[in-house]
Amino acid sequence: MRLLTAAGPLLTEHLGAHGELQLADRQQLLEAVEGAGLLGRGGAGFPTARKMRTVAAGSRPVVLANGCEGEPASGKDALLLSRHPHLVLDGLQAAAHAVGAAEAHLALHRGSPALPLVRKAIAERRDRATVTLHEVEPRYVASEESALINHVNTGVAKPVFTPPRPFERGIGRRPTLVNNVETLAHLALIARHGAAWFRAVGDPEEPGTQLFTADGAVVEVPTGTAVRSLLDLRGLQAVLVGGYFGTWVGVAQAQDLVLTHRDLRAAGGALGAGVLVGLPATGCGLVETARVATFLAAENAGQCGPCFNGLPSIAAAVRALALGPWDDRTMTDLDRWLGVLAGRGACRHPDGAVRFVLSALTVFAADVVEHRAGRPCKGVHSAPVLPVPLDGRSWT
Repeated sequence: MRLLTAAGPLLTEHLGAHGELQLADRQQLLEAVEGAGLLGRGGAGFPTARKMRTVAAGSRPVVLANGCEGEPASGKDALLLSRHPHLVLDGLQAAAHAVGAAEAHLALHRGSPALPLVRKAIAERRDRATVTLHEVEPRYVASEESALINHVNTGVAKPVFTPPRPFERGIGRRPTLVNNVETLAHLALIARHGAAWFRAVGDPEEPGTQLFTADGAVVEVPTGTAVRSLLDLRGLQAVLVGGYFGTWVGVAQAQDLVLTHRDLRAAGGALGAGVLVGLPATGCGLVETARVATFLAAENAGQCGPCFNGLPSIAAAVRALALGPWDDRTMTDLDRWLGVLAGRGACRHPDGAVRFVLSALTVFAADVVEHRAGRPCKGVHSAPVLPVPLDGRSWT
């Protein structure tokens, strides 16, 4: 294990475990990150070095660390920031050095348990690039990179239409490198130990280790680890992979599924927020999906039709399918909405919600038939499995 080794949040403990960060020549650092094959750990899995080189080619670049964890089922970023804030800050400094930035930002959700420790860690340091800490509205879409940049620029954490992408024009209209905090922690270790060290574990095409939140527990494992190594699949009917922008996977398929972007894409899924949640055979996948769809609809930013109108309609239809009352027009409308929403919003919020619901209709197809026939499963009355903070929050 590399990120969750014992060190502690204090600078003295951090330096005792890892030593001083000695930053090499900018070009050498970029080559090390490229040679390591580090992919972003924020969900998309984009090559980190490619993003860094693009920003480095711009004028007066800025770097931004994304520590906002809007995914309710995830706890990895908060744990990393609480246990190893200096490793993340080292990575932020390494990223700033590599792209030639003198300005750095770190964004966390307001109320994050890591905030006091991060604030203290920043105060302990004397870094080259000045770090500004931002407390962002604790909303699901506020974690999206254009929303974070909008927050730094205007104080409002709402997504904006792209292009231009952040690496083209972001904070202060300058090229901006946005990385998840886990990506930056890996970057700090690559800067210390090199590309070969990083590649010594994990999948050859997607090397290194990765943090996952598996049924609420944060674990660090080599990339390419099998789902069955992290979850006891006995007594389950399905597994949610990737979080609320991820997909349901039937337990039979989950038996042979490994955690790489490549393998999950082939299975129609995505690593997403690095979340795994098992659904017991006694639960109801349609009810769980309805709860999450309702949450995602409430979390829209209220500025695009696909989110403002489409997601509440989808959520209402899935609730009707799960709990009744039901009629054939509901299914017709649901199919139509799911077919037209993706790709039409300012951000990928409708895309993620649509992917999640579509996977449920496939994995729980037998339940759909039974529910439509008026024979809902006993799991309708089971205790909820997925955490859904429905608290009446509103953007207005």
